[in-house]
Amino acid sequence: MASKAPAEAERTPALVVSGVSHSFGDRQVLDNVSLTVEQGAFVVLLGLNGAGKSTLFSLITRLYDNVSGQIAIRGFDVRRKPSEALQRLGVVFQSRTLDIDLTLMQNLRYHAALHGFAGRAAAESARQALELVGLADRANEKIRALSGGQLRRVEIARSMMHHPDLLLLDEATVGLDLGSRESVIKIVRDLVAHEGVGVLWATHLMDEVLPTDRVVVLHKGKVLYDGPVPQLLTQTGTTSVREAFRNLTGTKTTIDEAA
Repeated sequence: MASKAPAEAERTPALVVSGVSHSFGDRQVLDNVSLTVEQGAFVVLLGLNGAGKSTLFSLITRLYDNVSGQIAIRGFDVRRKPSEALQRLGVVFQSRTLDIDLTLMQNLRYHAALHGFAGRAAAESARQALELVGLADRANEKIRALSGGQLRRVEIARSMMHHPDLLLLDEATVGLDLGSRESVIKIVRDLVAHEGVGVLWATHLMDEVLPTDRVVVLHKGKVLYDGPVPQLLTQTGTTSVREAFRNLTGTKTTIDEAA
């Protein structure tokens, strides 16, 4: 098949999830889920714990196999062309995965090797990634010396080393203080603005949603809304994302309280 022309390639979304369902035994956790993340867009996947956010991420990253629907990263089907798809993907999972006894640079160079970088190329890639998150001056310190927010920033740097088109972040600010949360969110939003990466940001926290964001409300495995924040408020007749979520899902508590 002929390669895409540059203009067509630019229009290809970072992520397309179409009609994906998933079950664990008799328990269905995702029901016909569809969503799109355009290149250079910040999309919030908003849902309570247990809504299916982490399961969806596991399907996108191929930790689980999607047997229904289709998932494509920059036009590459994750089942049919997993290598091409995953080369264009960066991930920050909720659980921490850095080696605390190694330095920032050692952690990143190890990750670079997994992507085929070695020697000077690996070191330069690691340095550039640390600059993106404001930690280049701490490259030779051990991970154990960092705060929780700094750890997250290193994980973001690691996810960007191979210049992905799509970045997935699963509850990336859980357990962080307010200042650290704001720092992490700003870094990711800057990556969208300046690096053109498409971001799917999974969260249960209302204050992480801006009026300019696209929001996908996931509740009990189903997408209840997918669109801009202003349209969400208009559709639900509410004045805040918190109220809109409560209206859509029929939950008595707010999403923050439930979490």
